[in-house]
Amino acid sequence: MRGAWDMVGIRLGLVVAVGAVALGPGSWMAVAQASGASQTAPEIKPPATPSVSVVALDPMRIDWPNLKRFHSDDVALPAPAAGEHRIVFMGDSITQGWLKYGVPAEPPDPAKAYVNRGISGQTTPQMLLRFRQDVIDLKPSVVVIFAGTNDIAGNTGDMTPEQTEENLESMAELAQVHGIKVVLCSILPAFDFPWKPGREPAPKVIAINSWIKEYAASHGHVYVDFYSAMVDARGGLPEKLSKDGVHPNPAGYAIMTPLVEAGIAKALGGQ
Repeated sequence: MRGAWDMVGIRLGLVVAVGAVALGPGSWMAVAQASGASQTAPEIKPPATPSVSVVALDPMRIDWPNLKRFHSDDVALPAPAAGEHRIVFMGDSITQGWLKYGVPAEPPDPAKAYVNRGISGQTTPQMLLRFRQDVIDLKPSVVVIFAGTNDIAGNTGDMTPEQTEENLESMAELAQVHGIKVVLCSILPAFDFPWKPGREPAPKVIAINSWIKEYAASHGHVYVDFYSAMVDARGGLPEKLSKDGVHPNPAGYAIMTPLVEAGIAKALGGQ
C-alpha cells in the first residue's frame, strides 16, 4: 500500500514540475518544495544588451525612404519667385550625378530654377514615399521623374515590372493632382549591373521604357528618350558614355542634358 502512495507522490511531483517549466524559471523553488527535492534553481542570466544599436548600424530601419537626406534643404528652400519655373529632378544616383555638372546644368533660361532630389541607390517605392516632401511641397512647375534602374537591380528586393510601373504612375498622378507638369524619362540602357551581376537587365529596360512611353502619351505627360540616343549593340551603355556601364560620364550627361531641357520646355508649353 505504501508503495502505491509513493508512486502517486512521484506522479504528482512530475506534474508540478512540468507546470513550473511552463510558468518559467521562477517556479523552480515551488517544484523543489512540492516534490521534496533539494536541488536549487539554476541561475538564469538576462540576455546581454548590444553595445551598438541595431538602428545605428542600419538607419534604413527607421528612415527607409531617406526623408532625412533633403529635409533641411526642403525646409530652407523658399517658395518660387513670381514668374519663376521651378523644376525638381526626382531620381537615383544617375540624377544625383548630375550635380557634378550642375543640377543637371545651369538653366539656359533665368526664369527656370533646377532642384536636384536624386539619392544614390534608391528604388521607385522609396521615391514614392518621399515624393510629397521632396517634390510636391517645393511647389515646382515641372517634375522630372527618372527612375527604374535600381528596381531592376533589386536594390530593395526583387520587383516585377508592374510594380515599377505602378510606382511611376503613382508619382505622376500625385504631381498631376497638384498642378505639376510631368516629364517621364526612359531608363538608361544597361547590359549588366556591376553590383548585381547576372540579372540580364537589357530586355527588362526595353519593356519598362515601352510602358513609360505609352503611359506618358496617354496621360498628357512628356516622355524623354535617353535610351535611343545612348544604347549600344549589346543593349547597354557604351564605354565612351559610362565607366561602369550604368552611370553616365560627362559625355553621357552631355547627351542627356539637352534632351531633358527640351522635355521641360515642352512640358511648360514652350515657355
